Amino acid sequence: MDTEPIITNERVDDIPVLLTQLERMGVKQLLDKHFSTHGNWQGESLGSIAIIWLTHILSQADHRLNYVQGWVAKRLETLKMFVGENLEELDLTDDRLQSLLRYLNSDDNWKQFEAELSGNMIQVYDLNPEKVRLDSTAASSNCGVKSSGLFQFGHSKDHRPDLAQVKIMLSTLDPLGMPIATEILSGNKADDPLYIPAINQVRSTFDKSGLLYIGDCKMASIATRTHIAMGEDFYLCPLSAKQMTQEEIGQYLQAVWDGEQQLTTIDYDYADGKNKNIAL
Repeated sequence: MDTEPIITNERVDDIPVLLTQLERMGVKQLLDKHFSTHGNWQGESLGSIAIIWLTHILSQADHRLNYVQGWVAKRLETLKMFVGENLEELDLTDDRLQSLLRYLNSDDNWKQFEAELSGNMIQVYDLNPEKVRLDSTAASSNCGVKSSGLFQFGHSKDHRPDLAQVKIMLSTLDPLGMPIATEILSGNKADDPLYIPAINQVRSTFDKSGLLYIGDCKMASIATRTHIAMGEDFYLCPLSAKQMTQEEIGQYLQAVWDGEQQLTTIDYDYADGKNKNIAL
């Protein structure tokens, strides 16, 4: 007597797209390479657990640990197609995810992972990096402040000095906007010293000189510009009033006022098809 087939219905949603993209980027392999686990770790590898959790975060817009196991249980057969037949919902318990976070809490390993990951992405998309944009931002929270924690009181760009904040230094490939290096720091850090470590991380990823680094006036310190120049790279940033006085600006612009130098018009093409003059 023939056995009736067992049919399982699952919501696939965007899971195959997200997991395929993570596979092309090599995230699983690189996590397993740079974050070795203890001998007591059982079940699926750290990289496999991480990409499933990343898929849950991106698909559900939810980073909470205790929701992942139930989500996996309803999509287990779909996830097995990408991770392997040995995957179980117990691989994604909140305790296992907390253990994963502890393994990822290594700045040196993370920088090595990020450099190799960015290099893979450059190869996948056949990009020729020329310009890198550097900038920092801050995210505020009502969470409590601990002396050794990331969330600290500092200068708030959101004009909320009453909220603790964490600072993020981001290096992106311009004009694509693809992140190359990211550093998470405590919210009481000043912006100026963050540029040189970010530049070093970009250099370890690209292993080439001649790049143009673009930033705001906080990148214009003598130490940062010297570091860029000594690496045979270039920089583009405004100078603050302390570095360039009104008298010096007037001297540079005198040829324009005298009509000896023509100004270049800069236009911008907007997404709606309109063109507008934005600078001279």
